[in-house]
Amino acid sequence: MPATPSSASDHYQLTVPLLLTVALVGVFAFIQVYSLQSILPELRRNLNASVVEIGNAVGMTVLAVALISPFIGMLSDAFGRKWLITMSVFALALPTALMSQVESVHGLMVLRFLQGLAVPGVSVVAIAYIGEEFHGAAMVRLITGYVTGSVLGGFLGRFLMGHLTEFMVWRTAFGAMAVINLVGAWMVWRGLPPSRHFVASARFSDNLSALGQLLRNPSLRVACALGFTMLFSLVGLFTFVNLHLAAAPYRFSSGDLANIFSVYLLGVVVTPLAGKIIPRVGSRRTVLVSVVVAALGVLGTLAVPVWGIVVALAVSACGAFVTQSATMSFIAHRVTSGRSLASGLYYAAYYCGGFVGAWGCGMAYDLGGWPATVATLCSMQTLGWLIAWRFMPGLAQPFGSGAPPSPSGPPPVR
Repeated sequence: MPATPSSASDHYQLTVPLLLTVALVGVFAFIQVYSLQSILPELRRNLNASVVEIGNAVGMTVLAVALISPFIGMLSDAFGRKWLITMSVFALALPTALMSQVESVHGLMVLRFLQGLAVPGVSVVAIAYIGEEFHGAAMVRLITGYVTGSVLGGFLGRFLMGHLTEFMVWRTAFGAMAVINLVGAWMVWRGLPPSRHFVASARFSDNLSALGQLLRNPSLRVACALGFTMLFSLVGLFTFVNLHLAAAPYRFSSGDLANIFSVYLLGVVVTPLAGKIIPRVGSRRTVLVSVVVAALGVLGTLAVPVWGIVVALAVSACGAFVTQSATMSFIAHRVTSGRSLASGLYYAAYYCGGFVGAWGCGMAYDLGGWPATVATLCSMQTLGWLIAWRFMPGLAQPFGSGAPPSPSGPPPVR
C-alpha cells in the first residue's frame, strides 16, 4: 500500500509514490481530451471532413464533460470514490481504441463524446477523494500534484499524438494512446489506497434544493459566464491555429503542431504566481487585466513570422491561465455552501463554452479563414471582459477572511 493511515487522525500520510500516483490520475484524466488537436489537418484529409465537422470532433468530448459533470458528484456520493476513478480511467481507453477503426468523421464524433462521458469520473471524484482521505499539508500538496498532472496530461495528449503520427498512421497511434490509459487504470488501482472516510449519501432531494439555490447565486452565474467565454476562446484558438499553421506558407507537420502546445507548460509556472497576485489586487481587477492580455495574444497570431505566432499563443495562454485562477478564487470566496455542486455547475458552463467555441470558430474559419477566427475569438473575449466589468464585484470580502477554499473547487485550464 502506498500510504499508511496516521495513528492520530486515521487519515493517510503523504508519500512520494502516492504523490506521483495522484499526479498521474490528473494526467490520465485529460490525456485524451484534446489529443486530436495536433493531427486535425491529417484527420480532415483522411476522413473527408469539413472544417466545422472536424472542429466538432474536438468539441464533442468537452460537450459530454459539460453534460455529465453536475451529476457525477451525486453518483460518487452515493456509490464511492476509488472504484469510479479507476473505472473511468479504464473507460477512456475503450472509445480511444475504437477510433482506430472509424471510417467517417461522424463515427469519430460519437467516440469522442463517449470519451467525454468518462472524464468527470476522474476529474470531479479525485478531488473529493483527496479531501476525504488526507488533511492539512498533505491534502494541499496532493491537490497541487493533481492540478499539475492535469495540466501535464492536457499537454502530453497533444504532444504524444502529434509525434506518434510522425512514425505511424494515426489509426495505430490511437491504439497506442488507448494502451496508455489501460496501463494508467492499473497504476491507479494499485497506487491509490482504499477509501476509509467515505460515507455513502443518497440525499438526492437535498442536492436538488442546493442546485436551486446555486442557480440563483449571482456570483456563481458570473463565474460560469466567464468560464464559458474563457474556454470558448482557448479551444477555438488552439484548435484552428493548427489548420492555419498546416496551410501555406507554414505547412507544419503533425510533429511541428505538437511542439506548439509546449506553451501549455507555462501553466505550471503561471498558475502558482497568479495565486500570489490575486489576493493582493482582487479577482475582478485580475480578470480585467488578464482577459486583455489573452486578447492581445490572439491578435498577435495574425503576425506572419512563426516565432511571432508562437509568442502570441504563449501570451494568450498565460492570460487564460490567470483568468481561470482568478475565477476559481472568486468562486471559493463567494460561494460558501454547496461547493461540490457549484464546481459541477462551473464545469458544465466551462466545457459548454469549449464545445461552442469549437463549433463557432469552425464556422468562422470556414467563412473567412484565420482572420475571421481571430475576430470571433476577440469578440468573445470582449464579452467576457464586459461581464467581469459590469457584474463582478470588487473586494467586498477580503481574501483570507471567511471559509477557506474547498478542495472540490473548479478545474484548471487545459
